[in-house]
Amino acid sequence: MAEQIELMNKDFPQTAEQTSAAHLAYLGDCVYEMLVREYLIKTGCSKPSISSLSYVTASAQSSALEKILPLLTEGEEDAYRRGRNCVHGNAPKNSSVSEYRRATGLEALFGYLYVRGESERIRELFVAAFSE
Repeated sequence: MAEQIELMNKDFPQTAEQTSAAHLAYLGDCVYEMLVREYLIKTGCSKPSISSLSYVTASAQSSALEKILPLLTEGEEDAYRRGRNCVHGNAPKNSSVSEYRRATGLEALFGYLYVRGESERIRELFVAAFSE
C-alpha cells in the first residue's frame, strides 16, 4: 500500500492552474494548519489547540489575507480569486459570508503555492500575514 500512495509528492498530475479551486483550498487548508501548528510549537505555546483558533478561524484568515494581498503576484492573486469565488457551503455562524469567502481564497492560495512546490514563498507569506 505504501508503494501506491506517495504523500508530499511535488509531482502533481496537473498544474496548479489546472487544479480546481476547491481542491486547492482543500490542500491549502492543510498547509496553513501545519504552518500554524509548527509556529505554535516552535514558540513554546503551552496550549496550541486553544491558541490555534487565533489563526484558523475564517475571520483570522480573512485578516491575514488583508495583510498579504498587496504582496501577491498576478498568478497568486488569480489563485486567491479562484478560491474566493468557488462554490461555498454555508459560512460558519461566527463569521460573515465575505470573511468565509476570503478565508477560502487564502487557503486556495496556499494550495496553489504548495502544488507549485513554492515552500519558501508559502513561509514568506505566512510570516508577513502574522508580523506586527
